[in-house]
Amino acid sequence: MSSVTDSEATINAFVNAIHPTFDYIIAATACSACLFTLFVILIALSTEESRRRLIFRLNALAICLVLMTSILTGLVNGKAIIDPFNPVATSTYLALIIFAIFPPLLYDSILLTRLIALYPLSNTPLATLLKIFALPFCLKCTRVVVLTLFLNDHVETATAEGLTLAATSTWFRNPYLITEWAMQIADNMYSVSLFLGKLHGHTKVINRACGIAEHIRQIFYISVANFVFPLIFNVALIISAMTDRSQTSGALLMLINNYVTVLGVLCATLWFSGLEWARTRNEPLLDHTVFNSPNSFFGRDSPSTLDTGTEPEQVTTPEKGNKDILV
Repeated sequence: MSSVTDSEATINAFVNAIHPTFDYIIAATACSACLFTLFVILIALSTEESRRRLIFRLNALAICLVLMTSILTGLVNGKAIIDPFNPVATSTYLALIIFAIFPPLLYDSILLTRLIALYPLSNTPLATLLKIFALPFCLKCTRVVVLTLFLNDHVETATAEGLTLAATSTWFRNPYLITEWAMQIADNMYSVSLFLGKLHGHTKVINRACGIAEHIRQIFYISVANFVFPLIFNVALIISAMTDRSQTSGALLMLINNYVTVLGVLCATLWFSGLEWARTRNEPLLDHTVFNSPNSFFGRDSPSTLDTGTEPEQVTTPEKGNKDILV
């Protein structure tokens, strides 16, 4: 009877030990499958012109980074389940941490490129550009320094035999991580607020063109969603780091937050690519005319006019001729 009890206790202990790592693998697999599917759709809907744009290449880079994070997550946690007495090398474990904490800087930069569409470099005075981009640039530099300090502190604590213990000891109320998430909130809030404020000004100028106004509202909702969901996760991460001594739930939130951020940016680009794909094949699409004017701030290259009956001069914005896209 005692042997049966001992066996059950051993099995229960093993299940409890692998439960967190199993959660990481399940979350990474599910999110990666969704992300890869959307990326395939994006490739299918993209045109030769859109694939040359900076926003498309940044999206591809972001997807590669998050997929690499998934591979490292599966490798580290799968090794912990299959061979718990022979953990992965310290370098592999630290690589996973690097791919988990540094790529959000790139994801936030992708959202920041929308400001370039509204403030084109060729038409905007240098003083205005400095006022607009100085704060996010300083925030991102500070975030790099903070994350580097966190990584250095983690490297000094971690050893090949104590990776999990090091993660646990550096998680609770870690000043570097909490500072990073707080600055990420401020960074995104600044970029989105400035973008939506400028977009609201465009809406007043071109409110007579119904198709354009409809697309501006859609971009508004997409931008708000791209800010709200990461904001919720960042607040949850700060609360978790302040109240929970175990890093299990916090690490899972951080992992999912990276996927949600990339999915939001990718869905925005996918929405635009779908409209462009339909336009290139002369398919009827509701309100597609917003992308057909060379003077529109959406940055279309084809020389055509709006179907709303409004002359191009009436809807031209200061960003005339800009080649970037907002989403």
